[in-house]
Amino acid sequence: MQNLFFKFTIGLIFCWGVSSCSPKVGEELVTSEKLPKMKDKDLVDRLDSLSKIEPKTFYTKLDVNYKDSTSDISFKTSIKIVADSAVSAIITYARIPIVTAMVTKDTITVVNKRDKCYTIQSLDFLKTTFGVDFTYENLEELFLGKPLDYNIEQKYFVEHDPYHYSISTHKKRDKKRMDRRPKEDIVLNYVLSNDAKTLQQTTIKSPSDSTEITVIYEQRQEVNGYNIPKLVQMHIRTKNKGIYIKMDYERVEINEPQELIIVIPEKYEKCK
Repeated sequence: MQNLFFKFTIGLIFCWGVSSCSPKVGEELVTSEKLPKMKDKDLVDRLDSLSKIEPKTFYTKLDVNYKDSTSDISFKTSIKIVADSAVSAIITYARIPIVTAMVTKDTITVVNKRDKCYTIQSLDFLKTTFGVDFTYENLEELFLGKPLDYNIEQKYFVEHDPYHYSISTHKKRDKKRMDRRPKEDIVLNYVLSNDAKTLQQTTIKSPSDSTEITVIYEQRQEVNGYNIPKLVQMHIRTKNKGIYIKMDYERVEINEPQELIIVIPEKYEKCK
């Protein structure tokens, strides 16, 4: 289960560095009606405003279904976020807490209760292991349903698709020439809802290693004036492998006091 946690928390949440396998998935948003035309600037401005939504604290209980080539398992996890500070998680299986974890701006700490061991790694561990220059902010963005890795300094391009409000870090013609671009180039594509008020989907592509991550915010909910995900599907595909995860937000608290604590018992040893 510790390995499963790493796949879930690192391989999936930390975006395009996954290297496990999943079922075949369909990732395209389908709509049959043309959307009202909007100015490119208005759509990009909307993406910018969605990136700035940040409650001081966040808590949720998640019902998670995880599938890869060897696993098909459901479990519960609770997530706590204190903005710009830390994210903590408790994973339970058969109602028994088996893994606790905390991610800060500098470190990842995981306590494996079943095997009575712990792991502490710097965020550099992610880049060394997966080749991903991950930031703590990406984790907050994912759980809060914000545009992943949005950068106000980045130039964004609206794809003139009459059926979707689609915004990308690259022009459409450039995407077709990715084999000529720098190997580290990453393409991000955001799709807004039909009313352009919320984020409906984010796709991250790494052409250099044929990796693609799609996050679909299938349902959303209003909590204390914040638009938060309710049902999220994630699809990860690499050249040979991938993962599918569905997360159902069963309970959400926003801007209520949250205490972030992770305890490593003295008798625990470092995980091997």
